[in-house]
Amino acid sequence: MAWPAAFSWMLVIPFLVLAWILRVRTVVGPDGITARATFSTTRIGWDALAGIRFPKRGWARATLTDGSEVPLPVVTFGRLPELAEASGGRITDPYAAADAARAAEAAARATESDDATK
Repeated sequence: MAWPAAFSWMLVIPFLVLAWILRVRTVVGPDGITARATFSTTRIGWDALAGIRFPKRGWARATLTDGSEVPLPVVTFGRLPELAEASGGRITDPYAAADAARAAEAAARATESDDATK
């Protein structure tokens, strides 16, 4: 930092990071999904969405009916329950499905136990 002319460009880095944080997002609404990347915005209608793929690394990808894929910034597998809720049920939540299956299984076991005791 003894040479301000050479290192003054470093003062721009926090502002670039802040702009990236404020810009990049995925918005889910009643009309579809809007994926905002650093320099582009992609709108996907619900009728154009074929599914969602979660690669090993990185953000989720929306698979479209024409076979192309669109990255969904900030959406990971851990955020799938939030995505399912925001989609109004158009995207299924595997966690909720697993919980429902466990509850049904527990209810079936309880019914069998009651029948066995009678």
